[in-house]
Amino acid sequence: VQLVESGGGSVQAGGSLRLSCTASGATYSRLCFGWFRQAPGKEREGVATIGSILNTKYADSVKGRFTISKDNAKKTLYLQMNSLKPDDTAMYYCAARYPRGGPCIAVSLVPEDYNYWGQGTQVTVSS
Repeated sequence: VQLVESGGGSVQAGGSLRLSCTASGATYSRLCFGWFRQAPGKEREGVATIGSILNTKYADSVKGRFTISKDNAKKTLYLQMNSLKPDDTAMYYCAARYPRGGPCIAVSLVPEDYNYWGQGTQVTVSS
């Protein structure tokens, strides 16, 4: 599975960005997907995740501001980020994993649960 992120950039606080992640080499509809981020000097943390039945889970810090979605036909995962804050500044990574048999039902924000990672896209929010 190859993952390529895009859509990062610099924005002022209160602004919006939409990240995209295109997958190849995968049975896309079966995969569990997640967005993660890592700020300098901090551990990688889960931001949002989505499963096969479009079940989602969000970190408390982004609930109500970020929305994860996917387009199976385009094999693309999205993260719509609104009301951005300086604390959202980080490298954002797309990740994927195959569930243990069948579709992805159990979603996870734990980075160690994921096998495939993109190279990341930088998001910088200025105050």
